[in-house]
Amino acid sequence: MTTNNKVIGYLPDERPPFFELILFALQQIVVMFPATVLVALITGFHVSTTIFASGLATLGFILVTGRKIPLYYGSSFSYISAIASIMSAEAYANYTLNDKISIAQFGIIMSGLVSIAAGIIINKSGKKVIDKVLPPTVTGSIAIIIGLSLSANALGNASTIPQNISEATQGAATNWAWVIAIITLLATILYSVYLKGKLSQLPILFGLCTGYVSALIIGAVTGIPFVSFNTIESTSFISLPIFTFPKPSWAAVVAIMPIAIATVPESTAHIYQLDIYVNDLAKKKGSKTKYDLENKLGLNLIGDGIGDIISALIGGPAGTNYGENISAMAISKNFSVPVLIAASIITMIISCFTPLINIVYSIPTCVIGGLSIYLFGVIAAQGITIMMDKQVDMFSSKNLAVIAVILIIGLGGTFNFEGGMIPMFGTQFPALATAAVVGILLNLLLSMGQNESPEIE
Repeated sequence: MTTNNKVIGYLPDERPPFFELILFALQQIVVMFPATVLVALITGFHVSTTIFASGLATLGFILVTGRKIPLYYGSSFSYISAIASIMSAEAYANYTLNDKISIAQFGIIMSGLVSIAAGIIINKSGKKVIDKVLPPTVTGSIAIIIGLSLSANALGNASTIPQNISEATQGAATNWAWVIAIITLLATILYSVYLKGKLSQLPILFGLCTGYVSALIIGAVTGIPFVSFNTIESTSFISLPIFTFPKPSWAAVVAIMPIAIATVPESTAHIYQLDIYVNDLAKKKGSKTKYDLENKLGLNLIGDGIGDIISALIGGPAGTNYGENISAMAISKNFSVPVLIAASIITMIISCFTPLINIVYSIPTCVIGGLSIYLFGVIAAQGITIMMDKQVDMFSSKNLAVIAVILIIGLGGTFNFEGGMIPMFGTQFPALATAAVVGILLNLLLSMGQNESPEIE
């Protein structure tokens, strides 16, 4: 790899050598896998199909966006409650699992059309309108609550113990789970800070391996099975995903389609994060290319909508580009689109082979928890980066009001109400989506009558 001033990293249009490309792709898969699989488990969708769909949808996203935007598409938590409402509805109580999935698929496809429409509108509106509706006070705050709202998941994973162990062993198992999580966390941090050269781009993969080995050793000494290779019991080496096809349903459209509107600020935060980090790396490498990702928000939303449609057509849940993968790219300074293409293809291959799926499943949840503490924290930190980069005036009463309301609604709603759903006015609102919409409306309201002035000094 050619470097400038000893700066290590890959820009979106750069391709690492083959062996490095595979390692980087595996690292992206590691950070994507837990959340994507968890969405499938919660909603009742087929796990192997969900994994396959994430890879296929990512390829579709990259193709539609002209290989310009380095983002990975995975299952979205924003849609969980809406999809679950369809899967558990009394009207479909006598339906088979595949029939329920087919009905939900139709709503997901329609939500993809909403994202595409939003992307087209943003492309025609221009940057000035986008900056007015989605200023850094909004996008930065949303990035912060996305990261912090996942903190409970990270600590919950870190303390998770294997199933089916005796009650007498559970206390010791919890303590050892924490030890493994802490080893994983500290190892990943130390690798990211102290590794030099090409190795500095693989701290997450190395951290995972360190945690995995520690789990194997602790399991061998204590007899607690932190690592298990028999999660999916099947006599077949090849296990193809179960593909289902959408069935029209107005109930699914009403439940799922509106969620797409609330994910626009999240996608905006992601694209702004990428723009900052990619151009910072380009500057340090002495590249003369300007990676204008910030103005590709509309294209990003169109790609996201296409990803939803591709995923839903074969039986996958709704998704979005992943903050976890952006964190991994920011930590490793690797924004190569070819790496994400390789990750997509490998993900699709994994979903078709039982032994490969079991290897991924064998990663202890406490190891994932150790990684997540770092990754989710980085997502939140990127929100602060957005506001710092845009030089948001933190002494402005308007800015403080918008930031404060988004943070408290997003975090308070996530942690105080079951499933992060705020009960209000006889219905329930998803906390993160509500925080985003309220923040946007409040910012527009407080901007009325003011002279046009930039957010930055």
